[in-house]
Amino acid sequence: MVITLHGGPGTTGSAVRLAQGLSRNFRVIEPWQRPSGEIPLTVAVHIQDLHNLILSRCKGEKPALVGSSWGAMLALAYAAEYSETINSMALVGCGTFDKESRKVIAQKRRLKIADYISKHPEHKADLQLDIGAQIMKWHGMTDTYEPLPIDDASLAPEPFDMQGHKETWQDMLRSQEKGIYPQSFTSVKVPTIMLHGADDPHPGSMIWDTLKRYIPHLQYHEFPRCGHDPEIEKHAKDDFFAVLSSWLKEHSLGTNGAQPENAPDPKSWSGD
Repeated sequence: MVITLHGGPGTTGSAVRLAQGLSRNFRVIEPWQRPSGEIPLTVAVHIQDLHNLILSRCKGEKPALVGSSWGAMLALAYAAEYSETINSMALVGCGTFDKESRKVIAQKRRLKIADYISKHPEHKADLQLDIGAQIMKWHGMTDTYEPLPIDDASLAPEPFDMQGHKETWQDMLRSQEKGIYPQSFTSVKVPTIMLHGADDPHPGSMIWDTLKRYIPHLQYHEFPRCGHDPEIEKHAKDDFFAVLSSWLKEHSLGTNGAQPENAPDPKSWSGD
């Protein structure tokens, strides 16, 4: 069994094409993380929600966690507390655990936006926006290399949860400042791999170097001509799913994780 974790925080449903691609070989659960509401969202809240899901849906079977961006960070935070309940982790376009990596992301995005607008002067006014507003508006353009089109409108993510994003991300930053992450990842013992696009503004090698100090067995694989979401990239998608599926089969899933021939359409279990 594989559990895919979407990014953001707050981009509910953004892991659907990741889950759909993996469903060809595995049973997949694509949980939608708790949205903003009556209680402030924290990393601990998301960890507990994921733990409750694993206890209720996996019935003693140890799943693999495949997290995308923020979802990869959540997978790591979960494994730091409940490593014994999972069998492996794949971190796709993993987020950052140090200020220097975040500076690199901002700089790469800033340069890409400026380059794009220099070729499309009708958007010149956007350069007057602060960098946060620029990144929010041009996020899709800065993070992808050559994405495949979305042919099915049902595969588009839900509306972005800005409040949930801010609450969760600020708590993650506070946890990093307190020395909780990535230091607690020393307790992560399951096989773990980072899968990263070479053209992702998130600096894969820097993030890997940081995490390897605490997870010495962390593997790394990089895809050329690929941005932040390899599952939607024209030049990397097929290779990405081949590498990820092979790695998952090798690390403890075996035939028990394979999808049966008469399995339902993946949309029937996505969005749990």
